[in-house]
Amino acid sequence: MVRDPYEPMRLAMVEYQIARRGIHDPRVLDALRQVPRHLFVPPGFEREAYEDSPLPIGQGQTISQPYIVALMTALLDVGPDDRVLEIGAGSGYQAAVLARLAGGVITVERLPEVAAQARRNLERVGVKNVEVVVGDGTRGRPESAPYQGIIVTAAAPRVPPPLLEQLADGGRLVAPVGGRDLQELVRVVRRGGRYEYEHAGPVRFVPLVGEHGW
Repeated sequence: MVRDPYEPMRLAMVEYQIARRGIHDPRVLDALRQVPRHLFVPPGFEREAYEDSPLPIGQGQTISQPYIVALMTALLDVGPDDRVLEIGAGSGYQAAVLARLAGGVITVERLPEVAAQARRNLERVGVKNVEVVVGDGTRGRPESAPYQGIIVTAAAPRVPPPLLEQLADGGRLVAPVGGRDLQELVRVVRRGGRYEYEHAGPVRFVPLVGEHGW
């Protein structure tokens, strides 16, 4: 078996950037230890993949810094039988992490070139329970609803109403909401016809483009 030369960097990332900053869910930490983040960044950025910063992936999109991926995953509180909807596939890294925690993941990406990149990356690392769909993510994916978890990886002025409608009772939604330059990370829990909002701190994401976004 060939040893992964990036494994020590990945383990250090989880220990120093994530666990020591308050993310303690063992399933989340284990998923981050297992997913080879360096395979989800452009060639030449492999070593930077494990640093505490976002990276460009082309087409004006980014892969979020490891801590933000961990925080959003932990807030989503995914169970092994959950169906999860991701809005914004990016390079596929967030979906690969979620795939280790959920029963299945559907990720909707607006840009066909980015969606193709995500598919290639997920196939390369052997992830089989993620479906990559091209479309307007602000509309969600109603034909596969309801979802126990919905995660939005780009910023909108408010949580798109279709996503709230597609959330299962008891389901969780995590999204950055606010202006184009600075947002607040919010967690929404559906309780019947009510939606409970929690705030998890300031973040910066690229804009969510679509009918219910920018």
